[in-house]
Amino acid sequence: MRPAGRRRDAATIAPAELPARAAALLRDGYRVALVAGHDDGDRLRAVYLFTAAYPDRRVELHVPLRRDHPHVPSLAGLSFPAGRFEREMRDLYGIVPDEHPQPMRLVRHFHWPRGWHPMRHDAGQPPDFGDVDGPYPFRTVEGPGVYEIPVGPVHAGLIEPGHFRFSVVGETILNLKIRLWFVHKGLEKLFDGRRPEHAVELAERVSGDTAVGHTLAFCLAVEDALGIAVSPHAQRTRAVLLELERLHNHVADIGALCNDAGHAILNAHAQHVRERLLRINDEATGHRLLRGGIHPGGAGLRRPPDPRQLAAIADDVDEIVSLALGHSVVRDRFAGTAVLTLQQATDLGTLGYVARASGLPTDARFEHPFLDSGPALTAHIHTGGDVLSRFLVRAEEIPTSIAVITHLLEDTDTTWQPPVPTGTVDGDRSGVGIVEGWRGTIVHRVELSPSDGTLTRVKIVDPSFFNWPALPLAMTDAIVPDFPLANKSFNLSYAGNDL
Repeated sequence: MRPAGRRRDAATIAPAELPARAAALLRDGYRVALVAGHDDGDRLRAVYLFTAAYPDRRVELHVPLRRDHPHVPSLAGLSFPAGRFEREMRDLYGIVPDEHPQPMRLVRHFHWPRGWHPMRHDAGQPPDFGDVDGPYPFRTVEGPGVYEIPVGPVHAGLIEPGHFRFSVVGETILNLKIRLWFVHKGLEKLFDGRRPEHAVELAERVSGDTAVGHTLAFCLAVEDALGIAVSPHAQRTRAVLLELERLHNHVADIGALCNDAGHAILNAHAQHVRERLLRINDEATGHRLLRGGIHPGGAGLRRPPDPRQLAAIADDVDEIVSLALGHSVVRDRFAGTAVLTLQQATDLGTLGYVARASGLPTDARFEHPFLDSGPALTAHIHTGGDVLSRFLVRAEEIPTSIAVITHLLEDTDTTWQPPVPTGTVDGDRSGVGIVEGWRGTIVHRVELSPSDGTLTRVKIVDPSFFNWPALPLAMTDAIVPDFPLANKSFNLSYAGNDL
C-alpha cells in the first residue's frame, strides 16, 4: 500500500489478486463505494474504491489491464453493488468481469451497437444505432391470472424516463423490473480536459436537486488531489449549504407523500413551506437550488439564513407531520407499505434515508466527516423499513438540520469568497470526495493531468445507483395502487443514475 490522499491508501495489483484482496477488505468492514474504468492510452485500468468508518478509511485497488484482453475476475459473488459497477464498466469501457452471474447489459441499451464502448478515448463518434441485441430479457412470470403492466419509459409528469414492468396477479405485485439509462448523457466524459474550477457547473448539474451535494463531493475530491487546505469558516459554510439543501428536499417529499395518500391540503402547505426555503436559498447564494455557493478551495454566502425564519419553518413542518400522522387514513397507507428489511438493505448496500429507515445506520456526516458539526447533529434511525419509516426519518432530520445550521452560523464567516484558481500539479494526482447528500452518500473520484492540471477522469456515484435495486424488492407482495406512494418514499434520481 502507498499513501494516495486524505486517509486513503492505494495498491496496484494483478487481476488474479483482486478477489482475495477485496474479500479481505469486506471482512474488515469496508464497503465497495466505487468502481471505475480508465483508459490510460496503452492500457486500460480498473479502480476499486473501498471505504470504512470509525475511523474514516479509504483503500483503492488499481488493476492495470491489457488493452487487447481487458478481463477482471468478477466480485459480484462478494458484493452486489460491485456486480452492478462491473456491468457498467463493461458497457462503457469493454472491461469484462469474468464469471459474472448476470452478464447482460446494464447501461447500453440494445439498440447500441455491439463492441462500441463510448468512454474509451478511441471510441469516436457513435456508429449508426439499430436493433442489434434486443429485446431486453425481462423475466417472464407465468401462472393462472398473472398479467403484465408496462409503465414508461415516457411518463405523464416532469420526470426523466424509466421503464417499470409489473408482473401482477389481481392487484398483488409478484415481480417488478426497472429499466433505466434511457438518457445516459456521457456526463463523466464532459469533465475530461476541463480545469477543475471550470467544471463546477457540471458538478452542480449532475442531479438538479442535489447541486450542493455533488459540487461539494467534487470540490473535496479536487482538494484531496491537489492538497488544498480549506479554511474552517469555509467548511462550516459548506455544511450550512448542505443542510439547506436537505431541508427543501425533505419538506417537498413530506408534502408529496401526503398527496399520494390523498391529503392534498397538507401537500399544499408543505409546498408553501418549501417555497419559503427556496427564497432563503436564493438570498443565500443567488440561486434557488443553491448553485454558486461552493467552489474548489472555498465557499461563501451572500446572505446567511435567519435562524428565526428557520425556527418558524420547523414549527410549520412539525404541524404538517403531526396532522399527517394523526390522520388514520394517511398513517394506515404509510404503515407496512413497501417494506425493505434490514437484511435486504444491507445486502444491497443501500444508503441515506432508505437505509436508515430499515435500521442500517449509515451516514457520511459521521462515517466520513469533512467537519465536526457539533452536538446538534443526530442520526435518526427507524427499523420498520416501510413508507412510514422513510417518512419519519425525513421528518426527524428537518429540525436536526435547522439546529445544525443555527449552531454553525454562530461561528461562521459568511463573506462571499471568489473562486480560487487551482494551478497545475507536479505529478499524478487523484482525489476522493465523500458527502452525505440529502438522498445519501455521494462519492466523486477525480484524476488530473500531471502536465497541465486538467481533469482526465471524473467518476461520480449518486446514492440512487445503490438504492434503485431496493425499490423492486420493497414492492414484492405490495399492491399496484401503492406503487406511486412507495416510489415517492424512495424518491430516486434518474439523472444521478443515468450519467
